[in-house]
Amino acid sequence: MSHPVRRLSAVLAAAVFVVLLGLARPASAHGFTSTVYVHVADGGEGRLRTELKLEYDLLVVSAADAGHDDPLFRAGTEAFESGDTDAEAAALNSHRATAVDYVTRRFTVTTDEGGCRADQAGDFRMGREEGVPYALLTLDWTCAGHGDADHEIRSGLFPDAEEYVKGSKTIVTYTVDGHSGSAALDAAHPSFSLGQAWTERFWEFFRLGAEHLLSGVDHILFLLALIAGSRRPREIVLAATSFTLAHSVTFLLAALGVVDVPERVVEPVIALSIAVVAGWHLWRIRRRGVHVTDLAVPEGGHLTLDRAGWTRLGVVFCFGLVHGLGFAGALGIDAAWSWTLLWSLLVFNVGIETVQLAIIAVVFPLLLLLRRRSRRAGLWATGAICAGVAAMGLVWFVQRAFGL
Repeated sequence: MSHPVRRLSAVLAAAVFVVLLGLARPASAHGFTSTVYVHVADGGEGRLRTELKLEYDLLVVSAADAGHDDPLFRAGTEAFESGDTDAEAAALNSHRATAVDYVTRRFTVTTDEGGCRADQAGDFRMGREEGVPYALLTLDWTCAGHGDADHEIRSGLFPDAEEYVKGSKTIVTYTVDGHSGSAALDAAHPSFSLGQAWTERFWEFFRLGAEHLLSGVDHILFLLALIAGSRRPREIVLAATSFTLAHSVTFLLAALGVVDVPERVVEPVIALSIAVVAGWHLWRIRRRGVHVTDLAVPEGGHLTLDRAGWTRLGVVFCFGLVHGLGFAGALGIDAAWSWTLLWSLLVFNVGIETVQLAIIAVVFPLLLLLRRRSRRAGLWATGAICAGVAAMGLVWFVQRAFGL
């Protein structure tokens, strides 16, 4: 096979890979992964109160042990498909024994002296998280030795074994006996103690931040567009720094409740940002034609940013602000401000940055090496990557903007 044919094949393969990556891992996690949100507080009279938020249709499917013939499944599915919030709550309240039994078998509170008994406090209510309906359930736990014994929270809600859910995590915040904190639970780490060490709590949020970026294909494609459109290490460092500063600011503000922007606005803009940043590099290629030396790595001296370069940094910074809102929405913490909560959020953000830097450290040197060996091949490769990223960004934008 001739060199031009091999080069074209490699370019096409790169573009197809990016598109398939986006199609295989849609930006919406609904139906594949799920997050349960729990807040634990003193319930008075020696009890603990847990307020759980559970994805509605997953709860209906998982709690219906009898399958499609189960009354909860029929009523809950019909209400979900109609989008009737009142009907959704009514379906759960009409079959509360089935739904509560499922939750209390998979979510438990125990002490060293034994298990705690759960009692439902109030009816099921409805809300929305991550753009989908969530059921709100309040449980009061009566535990022996409350105030003296340490409490362990364990969650096995929506396990992988049910096959309907590929993965799940439970985000827990707590304010109990004057102590506050947060934890992230999943299949590998299903439980934690309210008296856990700060190192354990922070490691959980570091891991959660790293996993979130790795599972967030839209954020990874945005990063790939930044890498592909940067010619020298200084460019990618400036772009990554601009993105990091921006999303860190809005992430913390949104997670602490200072800023609240609807997801229906945030998610389409994130998708649009992917297409714009990728399209920026394609526009530069088209504007400068086939003179690849205009886009090549300079042989000597320092790369200085022109007006277009500074404009690109400004665009990246603005879109980074929106991505920060997306990171905060994924974490879903809704708790009063505290130093413990702030440090948990910072560690979550450090986990995101660690993975981001790792991706840059792997991908950018490979593209830089390709450009140095063959400027034209490097140009075609980055163009192919950006074309695939831009295509997926536009697809996601249409899906999110029009609710497809």
